Amino acid sequence: MASIYEEIKKDHDTHRALMERLGETTGDSEERRAAWTRFYHEIKSHSAAEEETFYSKLISKTWGQDAARHSVHEHAQIDDLLDELNEMDMSSGGWLTKFKTLRDEYEHHMEEEENEVFARAKKVIGAEQDEEFGERFRKRKVEERGLVEEKQKDKLED
Repeated sequence: MASIYEEIKKDHDTHRALMERLGETTGDSEERRAAWTRFYHEIKSHSAAEEETFYSKLISKTWGQDAARHSVHEHAQIDDLLDELNEMDMSSGGWLTKFKTLRDEYEHHMEEEENEVFARAKKVIGAEQDEEFGERFRKRKVEERGLVEEKQKDKLED
């Protein structure tokens, strides 16, 4: 079993590869659509599972509250960009410009998480619990993956 930190980092590596792939695509191509669909679902399920399993534990400590709130706020900003991009014409120059903004913000978020948040989190989710949290994260992410479309419809109805 992998630790929560390994699980999150593995997802981040997948997300980085998908962003690289998306950055190399052009127009409203089948390749861009396929990469975007996978990226969109990956990020949506990852961030929800991360908030519910990882950040909910960090917020239990006073020093963890600021870090958790900051990261959850970044998730919300990234989520908004994802939704905007999902509704835009992929062949427009505006799509690529907004994607570059998303990429910059998400890369910053991942680096901050891996280099700062993980170190502090290990004081709350130590070695004796990190595999248990990794398993919770994995399971929750699978559940969330099945809810992405439903959540998107709910958001449109609000």
